[in-house]
Amino acid sequence: MQPNPMNEPSRTDLAGRAEIEKLVNAFYKRVRNDDLLGFIFDRVAHVDWETHLPKMYAFWETVMFRTGGFRGNPLVPHMQLAGLTTMGREQFDRWLALFQGTVDDLFAGENAEHIKRCAEDMANVIHSRINAAKPGPSHCANLHNSPSHVESNESRQ
Repeated sequence: MQPNPMNEPSRTDLAGRAEIEKLVNAFYKRVRNDDLLGFIFDRVAHVDWETHLPKMYAFWETVMFRTGGFRGNPLVPHMQLAGLTTMGREQFDRWLALFQGTVDDLFAGENAEHIKRCAEDMANVIHSRINAAKPGPSHCANLHNSPSHVESNESRQ
């Protein structure tokens, strides 16, 4: 571990549900304040944050620790949104930059790096599916291998 010369709080790794909730809450705060993405969530999708955030906690906990109990298919709402607003590379790249930046600001370690790779895979898969492009290589096991991967792996967002 490197010295902490500025006495900044040291970042720990993602270890369970508490860290997932911290990450998801901080990330979506950034998303909602983002000029490119905020309106998609608040004005196009009309997200009910009291129900959406617990789903995202379960999703990411399932991605990381297989304990979140997430059930669902995140591809469906993204496909519906694609018919209502632009869901192109720019939007997915911004989503990913905000997610990875939030992880980097809050956490450090093997799980932090893993969740960033999984987020990248999911952004690429969802983008390619709704825009009919071929996805690239995956860092998450079985992300591209079967239709059920959408529910089991992408639902971990």
